[in-house]
Amino acid sequence: MRLAVVSPFVDRRHGTERALAELLERLARNHNCVIHLYSQRVEDLSFSDPAEACSQTGGAIFWHRVPSFPGPHLVQFLAWLFANHLCRWWAESFRGARCDLLFSPGINSLRADAVLVHALFHRLRDLSRNSPGRAKENLFRSLHRRAYYRLLVRFERRIYANPRTSLAAVSQRTARLVENTLGRKDVRVIPNAVDCNEFSPTARQSRRVKSRSKLGFREDDCVLLLIGNDWRVKGLPVVLEAMASCRDLSLQLMVVGDDAAGPYQEQADRLGLRNRCHWLAPQPDVLALYAAADVYVSPSLEDSFGLPVAEAMASGLPVITSSLAGVSERIRDAVDGFILSDPMDIRALTALFERLGRDANLRQDLGAAAARSALAWTWDRNAAQVHAWLEFVLAAQAIVVIPSTSRE
Repeated sequence: MRLAVVSPFVDRRHGTERALAELLERLARNHNCVIHLYSQRVEDLSFSDPAEACSQTGGAIFWHRVPSFPGPHLVQFLAWLFANHLCRWWAESFRGARCDLLFSPGINSLRADAVLVHALFHRLRDLSRNSPGRAKENLFRSLHRRAYYRLLVRFERRIYANPRTSLAAVSQRTARLVENTLGRKDVRVIPNAVDCNEFSPTARQSRRVKSRSKLGFREDDCVLLLIGNDWRVKGLPVVLEAMASCRDLSLQLMVVGDDAAGPYQEQADRLGLRNRCHWLAPQPDVLALYAAADVYVSPSLEDSFGLPVAEAMASGLPVITSSLAGVSERIRDAVDGFILSDPMDIRALTALFERLGRDANLRQDLGAAAARSALAWTWDRNAAQVHAWLEFVLAAQAIVVIPSTSRE
């Protein structure tokens, strides 16, 4: 199978992009797919020169660099849509890079044959409208955000509501949202996975002392970890409030992502948590973060899946998430993780911090159960499910309907 894949960037520092990297590797290696990847930036993924595509006999990934343009997100997104379309046309017309299907992780093309839905902007727009934290934005940023979300929602409506575009979602929750919002009842569910060779209790423990020492944590500190790019949606304000209610516990918090730290640092200062919060940029070596932590916490207001939760579980960390995260469908509450039914319930989160912060044995038992559960969530299985879905899409497109002739 020859696939054209469109994604603005691919790396192993962000959830959707990491999932895409794991998938593409296995589609090429395990299923002999020839993949033409159209992207502005590719890191942490092996690929070949597109000039070698004609001589390639097995599975391979060829990167076609798509130019990027500066400017606000809205301008960048429109430029990206136009540029990746132009690059694909050029490669198909003049370099022989014709493909069987156009595959996209999200709304990266108006004409994708198959889309794997990682996020639904209809839902994120609603959360943005109802956020009191947005009141501090200046007028330009506020207007830009509204216009950006409005554009993305319109593209979602056009692309996802088109019955000719086959859809799959990374969780049952996301599939239900697509059905309820856009009326699509034929969305497959193909959950994300985790690499248990890379993320394991043994690997985490072997790096624990060095990772904690590098970040200045003491052995008796209980270190919480949250990873994400929209910290409000990931539940950071609630995490800070719950931490402030646990004054007599030696809780420390690592917050990792690309979001603007200013408003949350102000909140931490108001709550007296200045010296207990550590703001870190994303890094490819995510295991070092899990190695330094004792608990992964993300009471998300919305999360299509929640890949860091799965990676933390595979690493043997106890996790706290919410019922609004897709990964919660794979967690047994109080057995291999904790699920908050209400992500805004500060009192319930505080109680969990108290339990886990005071009971190292509970953290160990919960983490061991989490690691056992994660063993079944393999990327090989994920890639096999995606490949079977794409074969179905390709076969459906090949069907030619021949009108019946009357014999009367």
